[in-house]
Amino acid sequence: MLKVLVVDDDQALRLSIRSALEGVKKFTIEEAFDGVNALEKVKACPAGQRAYDIVILDVDMPRKNGLQTLKEIKEHDPGIIVLVLTAHATVEVAVQAVRDGAYNFLSKPIAGEELLNLLDKAVNAHTLISTLAVSSPVFVDEGRKIIGNTSQMQKVFNVIHKLAKVDTPVLIRGASGTGKELVAKAVHFNSARKDEKFVAINCSAIPENLFESELFGHEKGSFTGAGERKIGKFQYAEGGTLFLDEVGDMPQLMQVKILRVLQEKLFTPVGSNREISTNVRIIAATNRPLEEMMKTGQFREDLFYRLNVVPIFLPQLSDRKGDLEVLIHIFIRKFNQVHNKRVTGISADALTVLKKYNWPGNIRELENVIEHAFVLESTNSICLGSLPEAVLDAVGVNLVETMSIIESQSETIKKSAQSFSDEEIDSESDFDIDSELSDDGLDDASDEDISIAFPSNGLLDFNAQKEEFEKQFIIKALKTFKGRINQTAIHANIPKKTLLRKIEKYGIVAKDYAEPKNQQ
Repeated sequence: MLKVLVVDDDQALRLSIRSALEGVKKFTIEEAFDGVNALEKVKACPAGQRAYDIVILDVDMPRKNGLQTLKEIKEHDPGIIVLVLTAHATVEVAVQAVRDGAYNFLSKPIAGEELLNLLDKAVNAHTLISTLAVSSPVFVDEGRKIIGNTSQMQKVFNVIHKLAKVDTPVLIRGASGTGKELVAKAVHFNSARKDEKFVAINCSAIPENLFESELFGHEKGSFTGAGERKIGKFQYAEGGTLFLDEVGDMPQLMQVKILRVLQEKLFTPVGSNREISTNVRIIAATNRPLEEMMKTGQFREDLFYRLNVVPIFLPQLSDRKGDLEVLIHIFIRKFNQVHNKRVTGISADALTVLKKYNWPGNIRELENVIEHAFVLESTNSICLGSLPEAVLDAVGVNLVETMSIIESQSETIKKSAQSFSDEEIDSESDFDIDSELSDDGLDDASDEDISIAFPSNGLLDFNAQKEEFEKQFIIKALKTFKGRINQTAIHANIPKKTLLRKIEKYGIVAKDYAEPKNQQ
């Protein structure tokens, strides 16, 4: 449920907005009668929590007007979506509010359908930011690195908030699969251009001889095969954003032409003598080392500095494995909807394997691995057996051997339990139900017939026996995997921290069970 705060000094207007939204199940509505009252409600929430997801805010109010209230809301929590209400005479003020961080504005009187459509767009745009937070960008601002991972969501919103207020080019750097296009979309859909087109083009996928035509268009008959006039991506994206993915693969001739567009906002279609002005924001992305390419002349310095106005660096997944579990659960929710399943989580051993893997394909590879598991998994939890063999091999897990060991251990436990149960039955068959069990009776019992060794004091202590079994199980597992802690944790299905704690508790020395080195 999305929590909405309606702020207006006009009670009738608050009531009309409430009526329009209350029919939609995903909203819960509260009201505030002016800016001061709104800020009290917004700031009343405990630290780390969000009081409201959306604030619908009037501009003209007593005590504190809407623009002042907007600024204080954004300073307190940049992630709150703010929609501004204004009369026709104050549209310019509302536009200023959008520049100050409001998502958009509505003119009075308000149509319920228009309000709902705008709220849907706003929620979708901020969902992109939430997903972007998972991608953990590093934003360079005046030499300071602001890292936005899943534990620093507020900083991610601040990055997007800054980018949404400017119209400068953006350069996104990061390895393949780190979510560069996702970042570009988040910037576009939270900027003043959000209602215009977002057009993506992959520079590495276009043949060099067609590059100019693809970007700038061509006139009929301008080259062989040009049977009709065609507009290019710049014209198609007019007023919106053009995303140049893999810009490091752009041919050098095209680098010169793109530089001219950035400098003069003009381009010429192939085969034409007319210049066309353009109003397009450029967002570029690459995984190539542009600094090294500049030294060898493969990438123009002047174009680099034109694009590199607001750089964002996306780290590889191997550098932020602390986010891995959150990412996995995000993809589990996604594929539950795609494949109509009810997978609730991931087993401890499968998660341990995924944390040991280096993820050369980054987030995109993780998404593919989780979908692979969904296709194969028949239970409600992702298990070791549903992971791709390539991932298991990379971390040194032999699935056949592992399953065999687990089955063997399971059978041993079953036999021990059965032996204990059989002894209980034998004991009960010789027991006189009308007599009382004396301490002497315990002393006369023969321990040799029981598979579990009792303490020397003769007392039946469940906790003591459980700890003895636990100790013996760990020793056996360490012997099986030759004292290797990581392998023992994975194959014996014990979290590594738990295993180390138990080893220390029982005074076990893992090195005692290591494979002897060959002596020469």
